[in-house]
Amino acid sequence: MRVLVAGGAGYIGSHTAVQLAEAGHTPIIADNFANSSPEVITRIESLVGKVEFHEVDLTDRRATAELFASCRPDAVIHFAALKAVGESVERPLDYYETNFGTLFSVLGAMKEAGTKILVFSSSATVYGGDHPPFTEEDEELVALSPYGYTKLASERILTDVAAATDLHIGLLRYFNPVGGHPSGTMGEDPRGIPNNLMPYLSQVAVGRREKLTVFGDDYPTPDGTCLRDYLHVMDLADAHVAALERLAKGDISVRTWNFGTGKGTSVLELREAFEKACGRPIPYEIGPRRAGDRADSWADPSRAEEELGWKASRTIDDMCADSWRWQSMNPRGYGQ
Repeated sequence: MRVLVAGGAGYIGSHTAVQLAEAGHTPIIADNFANSSPEVITRIESLVGKVEFHEVDLTDRRATAELFASCRPDAVIHFAALKAVGESVERPLDYYETNFGTLFSVLGAMKEAGTKILVFSSSATVYGGDHPPFTEEDEELVALSPYGYTKLASERILTDVAAATDLHIGLLRYFNPVGGHPSGTMGEDPRGIPNNLMPYLSQVAVGRREKLTVFGDDYPTPDGTCLRDYLHVMDLADAHVAALERLAKGDISVRTWNFGTGKGTSVLELREAFEKACGRPIPYEIGPRRAGDRADSWADPSRAEEELGWKASRTIDDMCADSWRWQSMNPRGYGQ
């Protein structure tokens, strides 16, 4: 299939583009580099050969429609969004404008082009219950941040659209992607100060940051720090391919799948595993809790295994090793 990867130069999108190509599909990458670098395209091509790329702002409905008219994709995997929980609390309007804007542009362009398959990048932040593991059947969906709300509302929009059309839509709720391509060619390279734990650990280890700040050690967890379900980005990329191929069978209107390992790892546990991977100490300090963070979150990924044949295969040690390989080979990220 010809698959438009909206936001395909981003962290998860770039790894998914590689795995699409490896699976025999044709990725078509669209990105405006708001949260990425043109170097990403070069790195993708070093792994899978020449790819079709379009630099476009997907909040621009006319430009998005023209993109679809020119490349006529069979399916879309939609990543194009702002994605940091803490930042969304500080910049809510930017998150609402961008995340809803790209979704509306893509849906409108799909309608005009006759594209029927959409894999949507949702998030575990839609879960509001107190007791993980979370399942797709959980009814308590209470987003704790503007970012989470954009995902929750987008899911509702897409569910309504699926009910009124002949689209086939997958809603992918994934937990905390980390790691990088095992070659060290690609990885997570946030702009500015990282909002996520793994790239911050990596940047401390490589000397770009002085120390890690742990946001709170008084949560009701075994060591007082937040528990998260960390998932290797390569496992997650494979999950998008599996969802795409399942939707292509044409018998699903809309379906939600969780992607995670089913296990929570604390901030301090991940720091310890990263120290093992990089062979050097990661200094840290305890800071106040961060707005929008919950104490614990991990998935019940059994539906994905049953319906898609997908299961996470890479361990926390693998995640840390691949993150460190990426960062040590690219101390300045895609800026070299």
